[in-house]
Amino acid sequence: MDGADSTATPPTGELAQLTINEDANNPEAPSPNAMMVDQPEEHVVEPNGTENDDIAIINPDHMDTDARLANDYEAMKELCLPQLAEEPRILEDCVHTWSVEQWRNMGKKEHGPIFEAGGYPWRILLFPFGNGVDQCSIYLEHGFELNSVPEDWSCCVQFALVLWNPTDPSIYYHHTAHHRFTKDESDWGFTRFLELRKMFNVPWDNASRPIIENDSANITAYVRIVEDETGVLWHNFNNYDSKKETGYVGLKNQGATCYLNSLLQSLYFTNAFRKAIYHIPTHDNEAMDNSAYTLQRLFYQLQTSNTAVGTNELTKSFGWETRHIFEQQDVQELSRKLMEKMEEKMSGTPYEKALAEMFSGKVKTYISCINVPYESSRVEDFWDVQLNVSGNKNLLESFQDYIQVEKLDGENQYFAGDEYKLQDANKGVIFMSFPDVLHLQLKRFEYDIQRDAMMKINDRYEFPEEFDAAAYLDRDADRSESWEYQLHGVLVHSGDLNAGHYYAFLKPNKDGWWYKYDDDKVTKATKREVLEDNFGGPFRTPNGQIRSLTQKKTPLMRPNSAYMLVYIRKAKLDKILTPVTAEDTPLHLHRRFEEEIAAREARRKEREEQHLYLGVKVITESTFKHHGGTDLAVFDANPEQEPAAPRFYRVLRSATMQEVVSEVAADIDQDPRRIRLWIMVNRQNKTIRPDQPVMDLRPTVEETYNRSAAHRDQALRLWVEVAEEVNADGEAVWPTYQGQSNGVIVKNDLILLFLKWFDVESQTLSGAGHVYISKEKKVEELVPIIMKKMGWGDKLPSDEKIQLWEEIKPNMIEGLKAKHSLKQAELQDGDIVCFQRMHERKSRLGLGESRSSEEANKSLDRFEDAREYYDFLLNKKIVRFQAHPQKCDAEVYPGFEMVLNSKMSYDKLSEKIGERLKVDPTHLRFYTVNATSGAPRTAIKRGPNQTLSMILNPTGYGQLNMNQRNDALYFEVLDMSLTELDTKKSIKVILLSEGITKEDQYDVLVTKSGQVEDLIEGLIKKAKIPNEEEGGKIRIYETSNHRFFRDLPRDYPVISINDYTTVVAERIPEEELEVKDSSQFISVFHFQGEPSRVHGMPFRFLIHEQEKFSDTKKRLERRTGLKGKSFEKIKFAVVRRAQFSRPQYLNDDDILWEVAANEDDYLGLDHADRSRSMRNGVGDLFLKG
Repeated sequence: MDGADSTATPPTGELAQLTINEDANNPEAPSPNAMMVDQPEEHVVEPNGTENDDIAIINPDHMDTDARLANDYEAMKELCLPQLAEEPRILEDCVHTWSVEQWRNMGKKEHGPIFEAGGYPWRILLFPFGNGVDQCSIYLEHGFELNSVPEDWSCCVQFALVLWNPTDPSIYYHHTAHHRFTKDESDWGFTRFLELRKMFNVPWDNASRPIIENDSANITAYVRIVEDETGVLWHNFNNYDSKKETGYVGLKNQGATCYLNSLLQSLYFTNAFRKAIYHIPTHDNEAMDNSAYTLQRLFYQLQTSNTAVGTNELTKSFGWETRHIFEQQDVQELSRKLMEKMEEKMSGTPYEKALAEMFSGKVKTYISCINVPYESSRVEDFWDVQLNVSGNKNLLESFQDYIQVEKLDGENQYFAGDEYKLQDANKGVIFMSFPDVLHLQLKRFEYDIQRDAMMKINDRYEFPEEFDAAAYLDRDADRSESWEYQLHGVLVHSGDLNAGHYYAFLKPNKDGWWYKYDDDKVTKATKREVLEDNFGGPFRTPNGQIRSLTQKKTPLMRPNSAYMLVYIRKAKLDKILTPVTAEDTPLHLHRRFEEEIAAREARRKEREEQHLYLGVKVITESTFKHHGGTDLAVFDANPEQEPAAPRFYRVLRSATMQEVVSEVAADIDQDPRRIRLWIMVNRQNKTIRPDQPVMDLRPTVEETYNRSAAHRDQALRLWVEVAEEVNADGEAVWPTYQGQSNGVIVKNDLILLFLKWFDVESQTLSGAGHVYISKEKKVEELVPIIMKKMGWGDKLPSDEKIQLWEEIKPNMIEGLKAKHSLKQAELQDGDIVCFQRMHERKSRLGLGESRSSEEANKSLDRFEDAREYYDFLLNKKIVRFQAHPQKCDAEVYPGFEMVLNSKMSYDKLSEKIGERLKVDPTHLRFYTVNATSGAPRTAIKRGPNQTLSMILNPTGYGQLNMNQRNDALYFEVLDMSLTELDTKKSIKVILLSEGITKEDQYDVLVTKSGQVEDLIEGLIKKAKIPNEEEGGKIRIYETSNHRFFRDLPRDYPVISINDYTTVVAERIPEEELEVKDSSQFISVFHFQGEPSRVHGMPFRFLIHEQEKFSDTKKRLERRTGLKGKSFEKIKFAVVRRAQFSRPQYLNDDDILWEVAANEDDYLGLDHADRSRSMRNGVGDLFLKG
């Protein structure tokens, strides 16, 4: 709150904003108590799902009209200090009165006398004429001396400040607040306590005298010290350290992953689960796409880290992208899929049954005849129990509701087979066993028929700390051990359906504290916070009364309530909460984190010391020799991977150049006296060349770098020269820039030239060393030097010559005239001369002459002179080619990279790739690549003037082309030429087999003038399946958005088939072959929970009159190919188009023909979506790794 030492301007967010002084004389004004705000229940949920922690808690009050007197301290204490919502234990109450005299003569800020409460000193802080406002300002502050406040001191205080007339104690005014006082927050109170104009000379309210009379008044402080049981009561959480305060750390929220964090913390503190995860063998697969390994890493970090842990590694291993991070998912579904994934990872290990033993129970669904000995039942595994909240007051009622027995009698009798016929029966479910760790999902979100939408149920719903589950077990269940359960975790949702926040209350140990895990923050929690605060329903005052909104009669509802409960069987507590020791942690995990910590520490140290060092890039003779491009080296490459990259040294800025020479000499195994370093500079033509040698080795590296005027690099760039000649003392003799004994540097007319050789036969360019030559010499005099350097003897064959060029810049190479002097050729230190051996007949083409198109095309493969090769270097492109994932077999045609000329035509590209793949170039089709997903985009249309550069970097369409990779293409090997392909239409067809359980996709090419009949014939050939005479008739139909759209007649033109529907082919079931009446069929689709959440393959199904649904299901099982548990888990419903969100679920005795009476009725199969396909933007939850 406002600091006593703050400036005169009142701070924003001051506690005393909620004052009702202006209504003090208004009998219609609402009671100040009706405006009471409690924290943390009535918190604000921000749009991003986080809670507003900055809510001030104030009870602004004024003079009561009852008979209390300000000097009746007990009565006033009852008025001023109401019971707090948190109900903390009261440690001590203290009342202190400060008699203020000569009010008008007081200074700007005054302190009252120090008094003691709770063992700590306190005092009243008064701004008689306001703290920057036109109202009196009064605060309570601790009375410690400025520098004597204990470092971690805190004290939770509920207090009231009463200003009253000592002559007439019936005249008073008060405010109430509570606060956590600390070293940093030393005072708290009311900047706007009372308006100055109401304090003096004006009769107070209905009294005959003012509140300040004779310049005197009393200020009484009622101070109640309360217990801070959890250590975070009214905490602002600035600089809060979870590990220090609780011993545990939280998880960082990536965006909207609080639901994931709450589940992961719950599983982490299920110690037996953590141990099982640690026993998944990952030492041979430490890949970040392995979710078992990333989960092990996450758990290890929760054990060892001192700060909140990130979940990025885990979610990336799930295959989630950014859009999934900002979409809240269903915790139950996430839990189930995570369990499935971890079970899969444990398969084949000693722990393969550990999760099922821990989390899985058995439930029996039965129909039991009352009067005859007949029962139909099936027993299934369950991993969690979904309990209805609506209509039930507590957990035990929900369990009773779950196992409630339905009586089948009268017209609803059960058919008990041919022996017993129709019988009265009981139908229901009963538990055969419960797991050691029982996950209970509370159905807080349900469909509201009135609103036609999903809504959150905020009803009050109680759950016990312990309960006995034996009452819900089958009479034959094993009762050798107690079935009592103890609460271990409460996962909470705060907010509504569209926006909310998740956090968890967990009890890590068998006995001890509960803790609240709210993303990266962990705090101790009381049982009231765990239980009462999460029952939901309306807010209640401490005395049990329901609170209502200020100006409404409707109750004020809690936004937070439990949605998942974790109970542990008491008999198995020691087994489930077994301590996890260092020995349980995989050794390779421990070792890997030690390596990562050491690497991080090294990087941190390097960053801290970075300002002390300067990078030095050094080009050696070896570097230049390996360089096959323009200039002297590949400056930005890594020398460990690229031999043409400069060697890199990290040198202290204060080191001398002599030290650099010594280090470089040692690295290249040379005598330091024979080493000379040249400064490299950026020339105006965008090349980087040596400029002059470093003759004085005494300056520091930093000084040398700063003197180098033309560098554009963060590192000092140098070329190292090794002397070829030494004197008698072993000192280097340099051709030029030779230092004399008197210190004078001699520069003669020799210039330093670098030589590059273009080898026509190998089609390569490489460095051939350097030479010194007088600038007065002629160009042709370089030839004998080159011949000697290359070891080509004294004379070339008569039909050969050496051609010379100057490499001026990457896009400019000019021929040198033999008779010109080097001075006339304008050559200088650091210039590059390129040479090649050339047959006389091949050199006759002048520089300005043009080639035929045939010759130009040929030059894309082979270059006869250096000039052409330099042009290739300027335009070369490394392109990755990959077989189209759906249209080409990657095993037959594995991916590869090629260095290509970006000026080559489409046909030349096809020729080159065809040659590589050994296929006809006319049978190749290329596709561009999506830069984000890596998936194929559209096919590239062949164009006569199209080049590789235009294909990889198309112009126009702006944003569309920005999402295309410019270094990769997919290819498809066709059965025909592209020309023939243009006469065909490609249709994607999904061929169903084994009912609808197996889907194979084919691209079938059909003549554009063809019909569906031709499509069927093409599919038979493409899929290599029996023809219709052998295998049965095939029909083609279209689906859209996972719903049946229409049948396609065999004479339907293929050109009219919609490109935006899915085309499906299947063998016609035998019972449907002769049926012509379409009204006998019903459209079938799949959904999960809600009919809008569609998935799977839709189809048409033949229905029979008078057929009970129990028999219809048998035909559906054969028709779909779904068997066993997969089929048993399906719930069947009729879904009407007019009321699409309200499925009517079917019983075995229903007759589908009668229930689905309308033509537009669907049959819906309600079951979990096992696919991982993406839909509706973010799509259904999936875990990949």
